[in-house]
Amino acid sequence: MENQTFECTEEQTFQYQSTLPSLPVPPLSESLEKYINAVKPFVNETELRRTQEIVKNFQHGIGKELQRKLLERARTKRNWLEEWWLNSAYLEVRTPSQLFVNFGGAAPYIEHYWPAKEGTQLERIGIVLWHILQFWDLIRTERLAVHKSENTPLDMDQFRMLYCTCKIPGITRDSIVSYFKTESEGKCPSHLVVMCRGRIFTFDAVHDKRIITAPELQRQLTYIRRRCDSEPEGPGVAALTSEERTHWAKVREYLINLDPKNLSILEKIQSSLLVVSLDDASPYATPEDYTQISLEALSGNPTVRWGDKSYNLLCFSNGTFGSNCDHAPYDAMVLVAMCHYSDQQIKASEGKWKGSDVVRDIPWPEELIFTLDEKLLDDIENAKQQYYEKASDLQLVSYAITSIGKAYIKKLRLHPDTFVQLALQLAFFRLHGRPGCCYETATTRRFYHGRTETMRPCTVEVVEFCMAMLDPAVDFGRRRRLMLSAFEKHNKLMKECQNGKGFDRHLLGLFLIAKEVGLPVPELYTDPAYTKSGGGGNFILSTSLVGYTAVHGGVVPMVPHGYGFFYRIRDDRIVVTCTAWKSCPETDAEQLYWHVVQSCQEMVQIMAAPRL
Repeated sequence: MENQTFECTEEQTFQYQSTLPSLPVPPLSESLEKYINAVKPFVNETELRRTQEIVKNFQHGIGKELQRKLLERARTKRNWLEEWWLNSAYLEVRTPSQLFVNFGGAAPYIEHYWPAKEGTQLERIGIVLWHILQFWDLIRTERLAVHKSENTPLDMDQFRMLYCTCKIPGITRDSIVSYFKTESEGKCPSHLVVMCRGRIFTFDAVHDKRIITAPELQRQLTYIRRRCDSEPEGPGVAALTSEERTHWAKVREYLINLDPKNLSILEKIQSSLLVVSLDDASPYATPEDYTQISLEALSGNPTVRWGDKSYNLLCFSNGTFGSNCDHAPYDAMVLVAMCHYSDQQIKASEGKWKGSDVVRDIPWPEELIFTLDEKLLDDIENAKQQYYEKASDLQLVSYAITSIGKAYIKKLRLHPDTFVQLALQLAFFRLHGRPGCCYETATTRRFYHGRTETMRPCTVEVVEFCMAMLDPAVDFGRRRRLMLSAFEKHNKLMKECQNGKGFDRHLLGLFLIAKEVGLPVPELYTDPAYTKSGGGGNFILSTSLVGYTAVHGGVVPMVPHGYGFFYRIRDDRIVVTCTAWKSCPETDAEQLYWHVVQSCQEMVQIMAAPRL
């Protein structure tokens, strides 16, 4: 994506959607064999024999019937997983989304023309927001270039969810509503929602059929900022979106029933292009240390961001930026593409506005004021209290490893992503004295409406490499051979996952088929080895390569005793965001990070050592 062409007039953004291949169902025997191999690093011989017996019984018993039903489903759906994944991974989850599900991160503008500087907030927002609106226009007019892998078109459907999209809480299951339409489909909402000091405003980003300019955007935002600075703070209704999902659904229903006007305001927020958050925080940020700004992005002020919105643009008082996004409608690569676009445009214009300075007479922003009663005011206060209590437990470090980058790793003829994953495994092994079950995101966008597959980096080969690295008796030659073997295995598994031959989503499908037809949960899923190895969303290491651009992000850990570990790889650096929970005595994000740095250095030494 680092060399991505953004605009294309020869192809339309969504033109290949109808010809993309359907998501395949892998053969049952292959998935079960891969599962057994993935379990091996986490069980002893006795446990492994028991798991192998359970898998064998599953394969020749109920698994056969479930596979038949899954194949039947795949014959009538181009993506048999899509609806299930959305529901089970996101919409049926009852924990608060804003902290536990959303992803967020810092914008990269501090690395060139926009270092942190007080007094620049409004001018910079005008410029960055104008570029973000140009990206919306690219999608709406279907001029956004189709992403491709080795000339093969990738699914672009998720880009429809970046703007004008929101999650709606439900009692047992949430839903997603998207108001976005391409130009050929009809009218699309074009208003923005701005949140500042607990208050909510809106204005249209299009005037006389033209996207308003950066100076015009700045005029609108200055009006809002001045009002919020000189008048009392608002109630902070947005904090309710940080609540447990069922509770928020009930509160939302109460809010609507209190006054029909409240529903109109909710719909105004839901249908908006995005939420612009004017945040009073002034996080420290340098190209080598993104810790404070990343922490604010993931766990900052809940009264100025709408936790269910597909995109919250976070604008801090010192002219730095971040984002916080609901994960349900799309994966991070969508936001990365948009942020990379705006970053490239800001670089090209040297951080300045180079268009017209004429400000047209456009309507002033309108404030959206909810009708509230004492119960709702109490609900808002309780939501804030619970959110801040949990947010204060989040440990996060975000640093740049400047001693190594993509250029040097490729010089060693190694895959940069695999390099980081092996370094992480070695770091975890050294810190905790055992292998770490690990989730790495693999894209399945080669298929219709494809999203992700789980790639499991903790293999038998990785464990052998880690043990050799910690054994002073093992020489460099053997360490190198084991390391290269681990690289080879990782690359093979990643390729299989990207080609629809992973096993985690397949096992999930079989589990959900059994649930749908009312069968008891098969023993394969209740076997302790299933959970130990990360199955059922129990990965201790939740990881993802954010890409090879300057755009970064992170998430909280998947489990209470785990880590979130997101990273981006540049020619001259690897930037890592590592998270853990302070309340867990076992984990320490700072320590894990420094162990990763050490692992990187050791792996370079192994490759640089003379071969005897």
